[in-house]
Amino acid sequence: MVENTGAPAPAPVVPAAADVKGATNAGMTDAGARSAASDARVRLGEERYFQPEIERISAEELQELQLERLQQTVANCYTNIPFYTEALDAVGVKPEDIKTRADLQRLPFTTKQDMRDAYPFGLFAIDVHDRVQRLHASSGTTGNATVCGYTQHDIDVWGDCFARAIAQVGGSSESILQVSYGYGLFTGGLGAHEGGIRMGSTILPMSSGNTKRQVQMMHDFGVDILACTPSYALLIADTAIELGFNPARDFKISGAILGAEPCSESMRREIERKLGVTVVDIYGLSEVMGPGVSCECRYQDGLHVAEDHFIIEVIDPETLEPVPDGQWGEVVFTTLTKECSPLLRYRTRDISRIIVGSCACGRTLRRMDRISGRTDDMLIIRGVNVFPSQFQQVVSSFSEVTSYYQIILSRKQQMDQVTLKVETIPEFDFDEIKKIEDLQHRITAELKSNLQVSVEVKVVEPKSIERSEGKARRVIDLRDQ
Repeated sequence: MVENTGAPAPAPVVPAAADVKGATNAGMTDAGARSAASDARVRLGEERYFQPEIERISAEELQELQLERLQQTVANCYTNIPFYTEALDAVGVKPEDIKTRADLQRLPFTTKQDMRDAYPFGLFAIDVHDRVQRLHASSGTTGNATVCGYTQHDIDVWGDCFARAIAQVGGSSESILQVSYGYGLFTGGLGAHEGGIRMGSTILPMSSGNTKRQVQMMHDFGVDILACTPSYALLIADTAIELGFNPARDFKISGAILGAEPCSESMRREIERKLGVTVVDIYGLSEVMGPGVSCECRYQDGLHVAEDHFIIEVIDPETLEPVPDGQWGEVVFTTLTKECSPLLRYRTRDISRIIVGSCACGRTLRRMDRISGRTDDMLIIRGVNVFPSQFQQVVSSFSEVTSYYQIILSRKQQMDQVTLKVETIPEFDFDEIKKIEDLQHRITAELKSNLQVSVEVKVVEPKSIERSEGKARRVIDLRDQ
């Protein structure tokens, strides 16, 4: 079913430029203090904005807004969440001690294990039977699930953040948004859906799966914005081509908002070429909100952080001290406007950096770089630390292979063994044994040079690796089997 959320769009609620200094944290205090912003049809120059008053806010106004909301968040956590009452008491900090932005450094960190230990509702500031409208949770495959609650205010803020992403890829209230993220406990599908609602777009809630039908409806309904994982966008593109379409010519699609898994530059360019779209990377995690915490604009030069709702820090994961802008480290977020499940200094384990300088789009919100890896997805192979993103970088440097690959870990005589399966492009002559051996030798040498470990490379025919309709399964660890 297609859901037309109506026109005009619901008025997004953010502090107007003139009201930023005196704005309150809506929902926590006085919702009326936040005035309506312009919708995504507002253009300044050639750029499209959803909430220009915030997206182009001055550094001074943003600092004041963040401080005010930080003070309210700390008070909310201290008063309503026993975990934070104990944690703040342990470091000797009371809510009234937060007088400047620098006082953020005095607050304790929160980890995923803290959230698991609080399962299910121990980190909620609101009783689950009160104003909690929705629950999301992680899979819990490695322990208790991390549970996040949302009031209506929290859902509206989430929608605003994703609506900015829609504008940043050129969408508007006149767009037809195809949501091909999965719907359910995973935040992707419903996060994109809420963005479409706030934007006032027409929403095609496809979820994932039934790819041929996805392609047909994308074509027949005139979809112009797609939201899904990078691997599924590539599968949609390849399926469309197999069905005889030339998406770049036959479809109206012009933008894709892709997230939830890594996407190399070569994979991005392949999707853009096949679909004829601009691809932007969107970032988020359920513990903090969901997709929309940050997103690229059409210039693809870093992801603009929704700094009116989140304070971003980048720290050294060993010393836990902040690193200078431009230096890589672990990303830490503090929520500023979440009512139900606020977080103080949440360690994401994601590795990124703050990009220095301004963006050509005119947005003043700071940018984070695309995630280069995670501190907790590091593979230890024969004593060497290796990240899956390093394999991706090597694979993307060879024009003879596609973006489909798998890393298989096994053990032989108590020694770790690593096999990389990678698909050739359809044009590659798979009948020439010497060509296959040469390609395998070159990829092996490049991996050895970059990773400092030996990797067995298996070049396989096109479509040999299982396609994913959600997050691609890149690493298969058989060492404990």
